[in-house]
Amino acid sequence: MRPTVWLCAASLLLASPVMSQSPSVPNAAPWDQEFLPPAPEWNGASRSLLREASDPWVTPFEADPAHDFSPTYADTRAWFDRLDGASDLIRIEQFGTSPEGRPIYAVIASKDGAAFDPSKPVLLAQAGIHPGEIDGKDAGMMLLRDIAMYGRDDLLDRVNLILIPILSVDGHERAGAHSRPNQRGPRIQGWRHTATNQNLNRDFVKLDQTEMRAVMGLIQRYQPDLYVDIHVTDGIDYQYDVTYGYNGENGVWSRSPAIAQWLDDAFKPAMNEALEAQGHIPGELVFAMDDRNPRAGLSDGGLGERFSNGWGSAAHVPTILIENHSLKPHQQRVLGTYVFLEAAMRLLADHGEDLRVAVTRDRALRPSEILANFAPTEEPVATREFLGIRYETFESVASGRSEIRWLGQPDPEPWMMPFYGSRPTLTLARPEAYWVPSYRADVIERLRLHGVRMEVLDAPRTVPVQMLRLENPRVSGRTSEGHVPITVETVATEDRDWTFPAGSVRVPTDQPLGDLVVLALEPQSSESFFAWGMFPEILNRVEYIEAYAIAPLAERMLESDPALRAAFEARLAEDAEFAADGNARLAWFYERTPFYDDRYRLYPIGREVR
Repeated sequence: MRPTVWLCAASLLLASPVMSQSPSVPNAAPWDQEFLPPAPEWNGASRSLLREASDPWVTPFEADPAHDFSPTYADTRAWFDRLDGASDLIRIEQFGTSPEGRPIYAVIASKDGAAFDPSKPVLLAQAGIHPGEIDGKDAGMMLLRDIAMYGRDDLLDRVNLILIPILSVDGHERAGAHSRPNQRGPRIQGWRHTATNQNLNRDFVKLDQTEMRAVMGLIQRYQPDLYVDIHVTDGIDYQYDVTYGYNGENGVWSRSPAIAQWLDDAFKPAMNEALEAQGHIPGELVFAMDDRNPRAGLSDGGLGERFSNGWGSAAHVPTILIENHSLKPHQQRVLGTYVFLEAAMRLLADHGEDLRVAVTRDRALRPSEILANFAPTEEPVATREFLGIRYETFESVASGRSEIRWLGQPDPEPWMMPFYGSRPTLTLARPEAYWVPSYRADVIERLRLHGVRMEVLDAPRTVPVQMLRLENPRVSGRTSEGHVPITVETVATEDRDWTFPAGSVRVPTDQPLGDLVVLALEPQSSESFFAWGMFPEILNRVEYIEAYAIAPLAERMLESDPALRAAFEARLAEDAEFAADGNARLAWFYERTPFYDDRYRLYPIGREVR
C-alpha cells in the first residue's frame, strides 16, 4: 500500500511544470507531503478570526484559499509599512542588520508614542528565529491589524506589544518547498539556519551572531515583562496543537523560582482556558524519550541556557517557549498563536504588577552555588497523563526495520506516561568576581552585550586571584555552530598575584546577571565560552626541551631530591606504559623544572574569592 502512495505522489510531482531544487527529483513540483501522517479534523472557534480575501486589510496568509501561505520578507515589510502609515498605534523600528544586509525590524504597538509608559507591562513576541517555523509572523500580522484597524485597540490600554515578525531574515529568504519535510505547511518555508549557517536558537549565551546580538540590545532597551519565543516542533504525533513551556514549570527547580511560580499559578491556567475556549488543545512542552517507541516516556528537554527558556531563567526575564505541533495544519497553528498572544496581553494587563514583583525577587537572588550541566534523570520523576494519537507499526523495505505509522486519530484513552526531568551534574561555587584580561576583548564584548555590569581598569592592577589549570581537557571530534567544543571535567586551583593590564575588567557576581556570568565564565560549565571552544590557545604547548638537555638535568634532579626520586620510582612501578616510553619519562621531569611553560592549560580568567 505504501509503495502505491509513493508512486502516486511521484507521478503528480513529475507531471507538474513547476521546477524543484531537489537533485533527486529533477523538474519536479514541490512535494505534496502525502508521505506525512493525516491530520485530525479541526474546526476550532478561532477560525472566526480569519478575514475574507476581499477585506482591505486581509493578510497574505488569510488571502490564501488554503490558509497555507506565508509572505516573503519584502511583502511582509510592505504590508507592515502600509499598516504603520494607516495607524498611529503602529510603528516600525529597525534594531539590527543581517549578515546579508537586510534590516531586522520590530513592529511596535502602543498608545504611548515612542516613549513607553513605564507602568505598562511590555510583551515581546519573537517569531522566525527558525524561519520555517513562522506561525508567529502570520499570527502577529492578524493581531496587529485587528488592534490597529478593527477595534481591538483596548489591548493597548494597559500593555505594550513588540513583535519581531522575522528574526532570521536571511534564513527566511532561503525559502522553498523543501525546507521542513516533517512539518505541514506553510507550503513555502524559510530555512532553519542563517546565511552563515548558524542556528540562532543555540546562541542565547555565546552571542556569536549579529541577529542575537541585536535581540539582546532590543531586550535591554525595552526591558520586556514577558518574552515569548515562537517555534514549531516535530517528533512524535499527539493531540496538542499549541505546546509551551518555561524553566521551573510545575514546581521543578528554576533559577527564577518566583517567576516560575507566577507562570504556574497565574499564567498557565488562564492561557489554557483561553486556548481551549477557541477550540485548541494546549499542552505542556515535552519531548519523547524515544521517537520510535512513543510510550517509552517524556522529558522536559533539558534546561540549557543556550535556549531562550534557559537563558530567560538565568537572566530573570520571564520567558516562554512555544512549540506548535508540526503535523497540525498551518492555519490551526497560526490561529492558536493569535489566541496565545492576545491572551498573554490580557494576562499582563491584569496581573503584570504581580509578575514584576516576582522578577524583583528573583533578581535579588545570589545563590552561593550554581547548579549546571543538566542531564536527564536516570529514572522517571512522575507519571503524566498524555493525549496521544493512535499509531501502528509496519516493516519498512527502505529502512529494513519496523517503523511507526501515525494514523491521525486521537486515542480516546489518555496515555499514562513516565516523565523524566533534568538533574544537575555539576555544582559551581559563586566567586566574588571574575577578572578578564584586556586581550580577551571578545569575551568582554559578549558580557557587555548581555548587559553585565563590570569595572574597567584604567591602569594595570595586580590582584590576588584564583587561577584554574585544566586537567585532561578534551577537544570534540566534530564542530558545533561554527566552533569546536572543548570539555574539561576537573580543574586545579592555584592562588596567584596576577597583573591585569589596563582595559581588563572586574566582573562582580553580585548583580542580577551574576548566575549567567558564572555559567559563561566557568570552564567546566557546558554553556561557557570555554566549552564552545573560544579558548583553544591555552591548549597549545609553545616551548619544548630537547632530550640532550633534559636527560642530564633529570639525572641531577634525581641525585639532589630524594622525594622526587621516590615519586619517579613509584610512577615507574605503577605504570608500565609510562615506564616503557622514554619521551614520557623525560616529559615528567621537564614538567617539574622552571623551564616548563607556566601558562600551559592555565585558564586566563581569574576568580576573586573571599
